[in-house]
Amino acid sequence: MDFAYSPKVQQLRERLTAFMEEHVYPAEAVFEQQVAEGNRWRPTAIMETLKARAKAEGLWNLFLPESDYGAGLSNLEYAPLAEIMGRSLIGPEPFNCSAPDTGNMEVLVRYGSTEQKKRWLEPLLAGEIRSGFAMTEPGVASSDATNMQASARRDGDEWVINGRKWWTSGASDPRCTVLIFMGLTNPDNPRHQQHSMILVPKDTPGVTVVRPLHVFGYDDAPHGHAEVLFENVRVPYENVILGEGRGFEIAQGRLGPGRIHHCMRSIGMAERALELMCKRSVSRTAFGKPLARLGGNLDHIADSRTEINMARLLTLNAAYMMDTVGNKVAASEIAQIKVVAPNVALRVIDRAIQMHGGAGVSQDFPLAYWYAMQRTLRLADGPDEVHRASIGKHELAKYVPREALRGR
Repeated sequence: MDFAYSPKVQQLRERLTAFMEEHVYPAEAVFEQQVAEGNRWRPTAIMETLKARAKAEGLWNLFLPESDYGAGLSNLEYAPLAEIMGRSLIGPEPFNCSAPDTGNMEVLVRYGSTEQKKRWLEPLLAGEIRSGFAMTEPGVASSDATNMQASARRDGDEWVINGRKWWTSGASDPRCTVLIFMGLTNPDNPRHQQHSMILVPKDTPGVTVVRPLHVFGYDDAPHGHAEVLFENVRVPYENVILGEGRGFEIAQGRLGPGRIHHCMRSIGMAERALELMCKRSVSRTAFGKPLARLGGNLDHIADSRTEINMARLLTLNAAYMMDTVGNKVAASEIAQIKVVAPNVALRVIDRAIQMHGGAGVSQDFPLAYWYAMQRTLRLADGPDEVHRASIGKHELAKYVPREALRGR
């Protein structure tokens, strides 16, 4: 496995790094100020300015692999770019590379009809609209996606949709125009062929954004994560993606890239936390010594560097496997990095918080917010326990028939 950057990727890395340093990092405080001073659920002027600049510089839609719509990068090539964007919580959006739009665009590229692509994919790619993904439900344990009870019933040429979803990222954003709804459509089918994905315009009668959900007290405005109620929502039958009962097939195609993109960005955030830790350790003194020379702080820095490098290599390996043998064969590698990356980022950020003392948990530094976001990633796109179970079963399948592991 050759993880050396190609000339194309190296050039993009340099351009992205320069853009982040010149435009994105200085915009972080401005973004927070504009959210606080205005309507929290309206787009900020600074973000729209950043998007226009990035688009003009050709730093746009970098995430789509093997596609005529994006930059044509492989997962392995995109990984170091996503890491750079992940260094800031506002980093991915200026480049039209933020969740859940990236995953939704990949769904439409891979599985959408010609009409669905024209109506929804093209404006998403242009950054004219945003989208949401309505999968998780408050009434059932959604770590087992077969539990989902929100339903879509066919009535002639329409679907009639009912149910309650939550953690629908982006649904509170006024730019969110369409939701991908995953619900029960074929209850008599085999277990993993009972659910379908259906495109639901957010302004359809019966769609109600109930409330934004907080993450450790943060509401993530203007993007947010919403609870959404669907009450007798009617959409055309042709809004189903790929076909009835194929929701899990689509989900596996969507969640693989989505999971690894999160991991790539987590490593970028961990890198920036390590930078803050190091700068703090040499700029502050206590008991007559730099913080770096006190207690086990030097060990904390060393451990952070080692763990970040290990997580990066694991991410690159998973990306390489996805590119060469496909998401299904690379399922264990994807699960491994989905467990490792957020946990590594959490440990590094926690050490940085400790190094900063009281400042580390205040609004004067981004560390507390970063910690909250990374802790959430241990639940998003499947909790650690589900991924560990998948990894363990993959290993045991080398020694016992796979059928013997079902239900365990």
